[in-house]
Amino acid sequence: MAGFVFLSDKTRKRYLGAIAPAGKLMARLGIHPNMLTLAGLVLSVTAGLVYSTGSFFWGAWLVVLAGTCDVLDGQLAQKTGKDSRFGAFLDSTLDRFGEAFMFMGLAWYYAKIPLSLTDDGGKLNIFPGPLVVLFLFLAMVGSFMVSYTRARAEGLGIDCKGGWMQRPERITLLVIGSLLGSCPVVGHFLMDLTLLLLAVLSNFTAVQRMVYVKKQLLNENTDK
Repeated sequence: MAGFVFLSDKTRKRYLGAIAPAGKLMARLGIHPNMLTLAGLVLSVTAGLVYSTGSFFWGAWLVVLAGTCDVLDGQLAQKTGKDSRFGAFLDSTLDRFGEAFMFMGLAWYYAKIPLSLTDDGGKLNIFPGPLVVLFLFLAMVGSFMVSYTRARAEGLGIDCKGGWMQRPERITLLVIGSLLGSCPVVGHFLMDLTLLLLAVLSNFTAVQRMVYVKKQLLNENTDK
């Protein structure tokens, strides 16, 4: 699935290189990959709780740590020879739970926001709280559908991993938006825009994958 790429291969390689020493250390310590997977879930739940208080800055760093655990568990599994089908299943399943908790925490916070143009901290508040909750609901649906379309495609024997807003891209965008969300005055507005982008682009990615799978199936029928 060629096209626009939110995170370049060079950026991904730099990130993987930066966290590789941590993976080697954990391998030497004998830490099981599934423990990192569970740690990622705990951090995601904690991020959701922090988001529910409106602390976007600290929520962002918890999301970074959760995402790092999500990457390291795969690296650790390969280095220690403990990669398994159940481990991959557990990782993918807990990722969905983790994203859901983060979105729910944000929804809890936004559900309490009044319809005024500024909040109590003087931050610009263009979008009504209930509308942002809708953005969050759509973002959660989109993130689940991106995963579901891949799973269903693989069930049909089609490799379907592309698209604009895969999990690393979603996490990166959420972190950037959360850090910007801690800025004075316009922070709230920037966070709202980030959540709108997540809602639109994640669902668009699911549609991208649906179109891709249809093309692949049509090509298979043509080749027969």
